[in-house]
Amino acid sequence: MTAHLLEARNLARHFRQRGTGAVLRAVDGLDFTIDEGSTLGVVGESGSGKSTLARLVMALDRPTAGEVIFAGESLFDQPVHRLTRLRRGFQMVFQDPYGSLDPRQTVGRIIAEPLHLDPAAPHGAARRARVANVLSQVGLAAGDADRLPHQFSGGQRQRIAIARALISGPRLVVADEPVSALDLSVQAQVLNLLMDLRDRQGLAFLFISHNLAVVQVLADRIAVMYRGRFVESGPADEIFRRPMHPYTQLLLEAEPRIEVPARRARRSAAPSREDGAGDWSGACAFASRCPHATGECTTRTPATIAVAADHVVTCHYAGQI
Repeated sequence: MTAHLLEARNLARHFRQRGTGAVLRAVDGLDFTIDEGSTLGVVGESGSGKSTLARLVMALDRPTAGEVIFAGESLFDQPVHRLTRLRRGFQMVFQDPYGSLDPRQTVGRIIAEPLHLDPAAPHGAARRARVANVLSQVGLAAGDADRLPHQFSGGQRQRIAIARALISGPRLVVADEPVSALDLSVQAQVLNLLMDLRDRQGLAFLFISHNLAVVQVLADRIAVMYRGRFVESGPADEIFRRPMHPYTQLLLEAEPRIEVPARRARRSAAPSREDGAGDWSGACAFASRCPHATGECTTRTPATIAVAADHVVTCHYAGQI
């Protein structure tokens, strides 16, 4: 059996709020895998725990429980020098294409920054050639290396951020809302770029968004996240063809469409912010918003049920609504 590129086991991150002592279950016992060259799309409203999940996968935060395994090695059991070496294999693209770039450095220095941690990385002319090559991969010119971030549009700045993620030759890219700050037409261009990179280089993606229409464009599999948990997951086409959880159905109701050549994104719901606080271990976290909720939903935790091959739903009434 082929090992997964990335595996999360019972991954959790809880925060205790000052003053009240209430526990915020930002990530609450997630299990998932990502294989070479595949894309897992994680979708949910603001406050559902998606960015906390991204930080855990990148080992930028330590979990309350569980583990993340990359290429067969647990990220949280490593000394600093070994984790630094492992990080060459997974890189991140952040939501804000300007805030993630140092405005005082040239694009060339920004893109080459990950190479400073690699003793085997090229120097001098060879490094400049590598930067020029990765700029070409994202649709920018070699001469752009001498310019500053403020001289570029938002879409171009996100291409620079993608180039920085690519420079170390990663196998996995964690993309946290990478197009949400861009205009719709520019979103489609960046999504096309990510699809091309996946197909040409065999990259795997953990692609995070609040918009199901965006996730559908790129993802092979989708996990719908609500208050720290996956309430539904399965193959992307199956999720869109037959959404089984009321929250997934809500997300599919209304969102501006993004037209991408060869595939048409569907509709998803506008986000509403959730604080995610509280202990939902004895109830369904979605019960207060669910149009189908019964007394059982407020007193008993729903089980995760397989409704089709590789399609699971966490709901008392999965397949009945």
